[in-house]
Amino acid sequence: MNAVHGGPDALGVPAHDFSTNANACGPCPQALAALREADRSRYPDPAYTALRARLAAFHGVEAGRIIVAASASEFIHRITACAARAGLRHAVLPAHGYGDYARAAQAWGLALAPQEPALHWACEPASPLGTADAALAQWARQPASPGALRVIDCAYAPLRLEGAGAAPPGDAWQMWTPNKALGLTGVRAAYAIAPGTAEGVSQAAAVQALAPSWPLGADGVALLQAWVEEGAQAWLAASLATLRSWKTRQAALCTALGWAVVPGSLANYFTARLPVADVPAALQALRARGVKLRDCASFGLPGHVRLGVLAPVSQQALREAWTGAGYHFA
Repeated sequence: MNAVHGGPDALGVPAHDFSTNANACGPCPQALAALREADRSRYPDPAYTALRARLAAFHGVEAGRIIVAASASEFIHRITACAARAGLRHAVLPAHGYGDYARAAQAWGLALAPQEPALHWACEPASPLGTADAALAQWARQPASPGALRVIDCAYAPLRLEGAGAAPPGDAWQMWTPNKALGLTGVRAAYAIAPGTAEGVSQAAAVQALAPSWPLGADGVALLQAWVEEGAQAWLAASLATLRSWKTRQAALCTALGWAVVPGSLANYFTARLPVADVPAALQALRARGVKLRDCASFGLPGHVRLGVLAPVSQQALREAWTGAGYHFA
């Protein structure tokens, strides 16, 4: 199963990249300053003692529940490996979701079937639709089966533009990747919070035992340290107001172009159905004009694209690229 991602490709960095969900107001100045000051001449503490303490304090949990990871994708593969080693043989995924959930399950021999006990994934807000994940409501009503693993991908929780997310179930893992919220996706760093239960403690030890030495380098440590500081959080809060304004304008533009915007997105991205028969050809035409969108076929939504919210100058470039490629307004 080949990985499909947004962002730079064989043609280089798109001038106007709608294909990722990074915070378009970034990079966060406070995080950039922390990266400049990072000491790359030495190994980090292999136990990440101070970093884990900071992350734990930020979330109000014990430091022992914090597991650092090289990236979300690395953690997805690691916890899937842990599930397989624990004897799980099935995985339950969102109907539309990040491809690495399925890739990791395939790599470790987990069948994609709702048979308990299983490794369960949820994403809140979901990608690519940006909606609430219905699985979380079910998890809140029904405890996990004995031996099961539940993981919430919180990648877009900091970029939620509407409402407040529900409190995570106490028996679920949380996986956090702040580089999107900080507008610094090139810095790979993530962490997870194990459930605060006896079973969670056991799971955390098993997941940690599968970690390579030093999964985070100096840049990753600096990013996560900056993430929990007051300055970065204040910058993030201010950026959300800007993103809300840009999102309203961008959705209106897509509607004017004749695209069917899918309602319900709570985050800094949304999906739309293009009014063309050959979506890949349309995306190639846009890419040739410096504009990249994310094809949703790999998410199980053929005919749709996902658009991260960008600034008005990029929205104007999208408009010009669409008409320049020979497509017309509705």
